[in-house]
Amino acid sequence: MNRFLAVTLILGGLAISPRHAVAQAADSKAQIEHVIENFRSAIVNKDEEAFLNLFMKEDVTFTGVTTDASIERLYANRPQPQMKRPSKLYSTTPRKFISAIAKLETKVDEIVSNVRIESDGDVGQVWFDYSFVNGNYKKMWGKESWLVVHTADGWKIAGVVSSQEFNPTPASANETP
Repeated sequence: MNRFLAVTLILGGLAISPRHAVAQAADSKAQIEHVIENFRSAIVNKDEEAFLNLFMKEDVTFTGVTTDASIERLYANRPQPQMKRPSKLYSTTPRKFISAIAKLETKVDEIVSNVRIESDGDVGQVWFDYSFVNGNYKKMWGKESWLVVHTADGWKIAGVVSSQEFNPTPASANETP
């Protein structure tokens, strides 16, 4: 009898376990999608506190790469010929990033598309395309990737890496850069 009960419990657990894992993955994905929207909204609203609350801590990796084409344009258009070539890599902190956006006098938007999320319920990776719009001028675009961790306070961003391509076309008179 005990053997029958043990086999029944094991088989029942195996039958339920995949459904539980699928449900947990769906919940995690929905929660991470909410973090993505809160990230975007904090940028649009220039809400520094809401933005910073999305991160595990203030000194997470926040690094990016500027495309070679953008570096060449920046270098070619430098105001003083003796200026050195701009760095391809850039690093900042979440606080410096959102503070710079909050200081902009124009309306800003971040358009997020092609979102991909992988998670096991405890850790995850987010990958998406973005465009940053300053006023009504599409200033830059690229890819962004996050590492996320499920904490007691919900999903938090543990690291950000991105690429950026600056718009090669200068803002026109009716576009606000």
